[in-house]
Amino acid sequence: MKETARIAELYSELQEKMCARLEQADGKATFSRDAWKKNIGGGMTRVIAGGNKIAKGAINFSHVEGTYSAQMEKLLGEKASAYAATGISSILHPVNPHAPIIHMNVRHFSLDNGVQWFGGGIDLTPHYIDKAGAQLFHRKLKEICDHYSPSFYPDYKKWADDYFFIPHRDETRGVGGIFFDRLKPTKEIPLEKLIQFTVDLASAYPEMYAGQLARYADKPFTEREEKWQRMRRGRYVEFNLVYDRGTKFGLASGGNTESILVSMPPEAVWEYNYTPEPGSREAETLSLLKKDMDWINCLTD
Repeated sequence: MKETARIAELYSELQEKMCARLEQADGKATFSRDAWKKNIGGGMTRVIAGGNKIAKGAINFSHVEGTYSAQMEKLLGEKASAYAATGISSILHPVNPHAPIIHMNVRHFSLDNGVQWFGGGIDLTPHYIDKAGAQLFHRKLKEICDHYSPSFYPDYKKWADDYFFIPHRDETRGVGGIFFDRLKPTKEIPLEKLIQFTVDLASAYPEMYAGQLARYADKPFTEREEKWQRMRRGRYVEFNLVYDRGTKFGLASGGNTESILVSMPPEAVWEYNYTPEPGSREAETLSLLKKDMDWINCLTD
């Protein structure tokens, strides 16, 4: 499908630029290259580890197409014979527990029946929530969204709150961000504008994280804070393996397993019935893991 192939070229070029910017922000580690190919297509997995500021991360690109299976029909609710998909996905786990985890994904999906759509978003998962950092993050996302539609940020922010939620913990994964799916071209926002929207998000992603690293990555930290970081990484694992649609779809469609699971942190722990001390920063962070938080105005509430 020609549109997906054209978008795949843009996304592949973006992957290179994003890796270069994040290598600069880290100052030590570089992204490896692992090109993969299957009967449905291929991609490039770029992994970084052991950096000054980034403990582990990846920026994955893929472009696949193939037979539309019954399992995919059940997941997507569309009838078709063939599909094509391309996207970039990324996850970055920092060394410093004061710095946040960040995730980004943009993707295009098309069917041979003419249906096509975009999905994706960016969200932030601090181990320790700092309202000022969360506010900066959300303001940038709103700025990008507002360029295309005044409804994008409030709608996609709400969607992120609902999507990045761990029901069995009754807590959000982090401070959210934006999330969207089945975003189809319309007369008001045609295909070319939607392509540019996803390109703008992907281009902003490394700059936003470089800013977060500059803000937090050089702060001193304790063993207690490292332990909390590993526990919060455990929550991240729970969400990705139990609820994340991208993980489920990637495995169901026969994607590259190692690339799909590269989002896992380098270390994570689970401690039975852990309860942080009242008044601690850990307790404060848990109290802020709620849906519908107004991060844009959180410092003036």
